[in-house]
Amino acid sequence: METYYHPPDLGKFAEIGKEAPELWQKFLEWYNAVFKEGALSEREKALIALAVAHAVQCPYCIDAFSTASLEKGSTPEQMTEAVHVAAAIRGGASLVHGVQMRNRIDKLSM
Repeated sequence: METYYHPPDLGKFAEIGKEAPELWQKFLEWYNAVFKEGALSEREKALIALAVAHAVQCPYCIDAFSTASLEKGSTPEQMTEAVHVAAAIRGGASLVHGVQMRNRIDKLSM
């Protein structure tokens, strides 16, 4: 299937560090530290990442964190619920910006 995003490109992610290897290394160290077990489990972090991936609409991240979530023990039901949480927050954020619209309407109607 022809798509704008090509799933094999996820495997090329490290190539972004070719021209800036020191920055790439710093990013990797930070990125890997973020996903280590801490106050949140690796499973919880993978679910959060999956939800955020949907909110920012990154198909590569969706693929990667769908896999990670399953590997860390999440169920399809948990993953789907996480996506719904992201969708609810994204929808709510759009709606709350309606206040800005209403403020503008009020200002222009004076």
